[in-house]
Amino acid sequence: MRVDDGFVLREIAGDYVIIPTGKTVLDFNGMITVNEVGVSIWKMLQEETTFENIVKWAFLDEYDADEETVKADVQEIFWTALKRLGILK
Repeated sequence: MRVDDGFVLREIAGDYVIIPTGKTVLDFNGMITVNEVGVSIWKMLQEETTFENIVKWAFLDEYDADEETVKADVQEIFWTALKRLGILK
């Protein structure tokens, strides 16, 4: 999976937001605010990657939590939302 080319990450007044660009604006009205972890995951998704790679990165480098908790958090908070909104391809 990777992010659709019709979306970009921008920093606006200290907040990070994912916004649609080009023709995507016609189908996606709004923007999504993400935190620092979301920014890191977004950067990973600029290249083809897998859910497992993101969980591995988050588990090994970012969180002091067990792997199942990290999996659930990444799945619920980021992965599912991006897929549901059509941001991942």
